[in-house]
Amino acid sequence: MKKITGESKLTFFEATSIIVGHGVGAGILSVPYLASHNSLRDILLVLGFCYLFNVVLHLIIAELSYNNDGAQFIRCLDAELFSGKIKKVLTWVAFVTLGLSVIFNVSAFLTGAAAVFRSWLGLPDMVGMLLFYLLGAGVVFVGMKLVGICEKIAVGSMIAVVGVLAVATFCSDMSPLPTGWHGFNNVLALFSMVSFSLSAVMSTPQIVKGLEGDVKKIRGAIASGLAINVGLIFLITLVTLLSAGTKISQDGALVDIAAHLGGWVSILGYLFTLLALATSFWANTLNLRDIVHEQTHWGNHISWLAASLPCLAIAFFGISTFVGFTRVASIIQVVTGIGIIIAYNLSRKRTGSAQLVGRFGTLPFQILVVLCTLLASVGAMLPVK
Repeated sequence: MKKITGESKLTFFEATSIIVGHGVGAGILSVPYLASHNSLRDILLVLGFCYLFNVVLHLIIAELSYNNDGAQFIRCLDAELFSGKIKKVLTWVAFVTLGLSVIFNVSAFLTGAAAVFRSWLGLPDMVGMLLFYLLGAGVVFVGMKLVGICEKIAVGSMIAVVGVLAVATFCSDMSPLPTGWHGFNNVLALFSMVSFSLSAVMSTPQIVKGLEGDVKKIRGAIASGLAINVGLIFLITLVTLLSAGTKISQDGALVDIAAHLGGWVSILGYLFTLLALATSFWANTLNLRDIVHEQTHWGNHISWLAASLPCLAIAFFGISTFVGFTRVASIIQVVTGIGIIIAYNLSRKRTGSAQLVGRFGTLPFQILVVLCTLLASVGAMLPVK
């Protein structure tokens, strides 16, 4: 086992929390609406399959990074996939494309946080964005270790919030859970949203570096982080279904729970939403900072500014909505994800080993991962009946 030296050493729980923090977010709050159009059996099957598919996907990405000494995506693509006279051009195209994807993602978090501060405290959108940016980007400015610590605290807090909501729901009047077959479109739409909610692919190289290439810990952190996210998705979905039944709106799970349990839940809802946005904000800006640094060698602090300030500017000028930002980001990341799988195939052949993913990284599983990724993209466009 080789040792990889990173910016800071992470504990196992900090590494796990980064995986959880990157994945948890707006997607989790959207799952209950789609789940209400499927039976409990289908919900459990989708959750189980999405977990297994995402474990393989994240281990493949971890292996690719591991084979390149903990490098982020662009350096991996540069080393494994791009070649010839246009290698440098392709590298910069990938850098700009992936960078824009993360920038749009982070802009969505700023827009979402502004909406929370507006609803909760009556703050103007620009003030809310600036406040969230200063609190969030300041953590990333300090470095990966503080991000890991804050992710750990935030994840623990979110689990506690969901626990309180679950107890309150079980102590109140409950609706029956959905049953019966509701159509393939509904299942595929649910699969798409759950897959999106579990995705922490951009943070996987951080885990490889933070755990210094420890294969067992990397594998365990990925499996544990995704398992915690599945647990959170299931609990929030179950609580929402028991609270609101089949009358779930598209406003987000916590809005429907609040309508059933009472106004005090709105405070927990605001808290959970801000924590979810913050964990994703930390993870994404840390990833983009490292991508910028690897490509430009500007150093962590200047790369941090280059990674975070454009997000604030785009959110300030209101170029798009929360949903609009997220959709653009997801389309770009699907294309990038396919490129990553191809790069892994070449990397596996070059090294002749697979310490992290083993037989689950062979060609049939690579094809399965690509097909599942494309299927999730199709599911995001299907109407729900």
